[in-house]
Amino acid sequence: MIRRQLNAYIQSYQGLSREIWLLALITLINRAGTMVVPFLSLYLTASLGYSLSQVGWVMTAFGVGSILGAWLGGKLTDLFGYYKVMLASLIGAGVVFIVVQYLNDFWYLAGGVFVLMLVADMFRPAMYVSIRAYSKPENNTRSVTLIRLAINLGFSFGPAMGGLIIATMTYGSLFWIDGVTCLVASILLYLLLNEKDGMPITDEKTNGQKSQSAYSDIPYLVFLAIVFLTAIVFLQMFATVPVYYKTVHLLTEGQIGLLLGMNGMLIFLFEMPLINWLENSRVSKATVLLIGTLILGLGFLVFNLSEWVGILVISMFFITLGEMLIFPFANSFAMERSKKGKAGEYMALFPIAFSAAHIIGPNIGMQLIENYGYGFTWSMTFVATAVGLGLCLYLKYRLNAESYGNTNQKIPSTVS
Repeated sequence: MIRRQLNAYIQSYQGLSREIWLLALITLINRAGTMVVPFLSLYLTASLGYSLSQVGWVMTAFGVGSILGAWLGGKLTDLFGYYKVMLASLIGAGVVFIVVQYLNDFWYLAGGVFVLMLVADMFRPAMYVSIRAYSKPENNTRSVTLIRLAINLGFSFGPAMGGLIIATMTYGSLFWIDGVTCLVASILLYLLLNEKDGMPITDEKTNGQKSQSAYSDIPYLVFLAIVFLTAIVFLQMFATVPVYYKTVHLLTEGQIGLLLGMNGMLIFLFEMPLINWLENSRVSKATVLLIGTLILGLGFLVFNLSEWVGILVISMFFITLGEMLIFPFANSFAMERSKKGKAGEYMALFPIAFSAAHIIGPNIGMQLIENYGYGFTWSMTFVATAVGLGLCLYLKYRLNAESYGNTNQKIPSTVS
């Protein structure tokens, strides 16, 4: 029984290309050093003494930079190719990470965070397009999952190490480590992964017709709205939840890092087998998104059920399970849908939807906590997921209607 489960676990990783494994390695090294983001709200409050409202505005600058970086990354990817954009983004982010630690004035720091995310998030659309280049179409979801596993394995180590570094050194040390790991990742990308290894991404035609614009693809726009809402909720884990851990449950930075690290470790252990099982069961992506959205919302609502510290572990389990169900299939859906038009346009809008949540999500969370308290804030996160559930149902309806229409179009040619 155990051997059969182990074989199934190993088989879920087989068949992926060498380039995807190398991209995952580079991502792992880069993400393991990204220790600042989970502790950014604590750094701004505990180290610099900013109010929660000021932290909310800095996080908004974070989101604006992220959304513009994703848009710019998509444009530059279509112009210069994914490889050059990824390399430039890693080098630039490494330099800016080191500089930001020396910015203490509120407006300078907000501007520095904006520039940091502008440069760093150019990487995302380029990486998504590179997955399409380096992966076989039938392996897209598993390839995305492997990259996510690398991200989350790095994230499981990052916060834990970050908490220890803060306890023994300073917050500023995190910026140095983040900057250096970005530069190391850029060197490995240059040495190990060649652009010529991937097939070029070109505009595709659909049934001999002109490629569809992502802006006129209604199901895709509904999907982006789902991504936006679930991201608003999910991002509370990095913005408001660490503050909740510290102020309400009086956890130390080290304990917070270990609890956040649980998220990455659960994903590392269980996400790939879960995704492999769901793909084999042929459950639709829209159904998986619906279930994941519900579970994600419950992960925050349980905070209101008890003040017992163990509820934090239960919450993290629900949040992680929801994340495992939502984001791999969301990435895969975006890549498959991008075959209808320009890859850069489609794959830029996907991270833009996530980045747009950065603009208002953390800020709204901070403002709600400061004005209405934590209990009301966690209830509102569940309301947001309830709206997301309605959109998931509508997306299923649109996709079913689209599939039915395509089937009807094929019937006359078959009969003739």
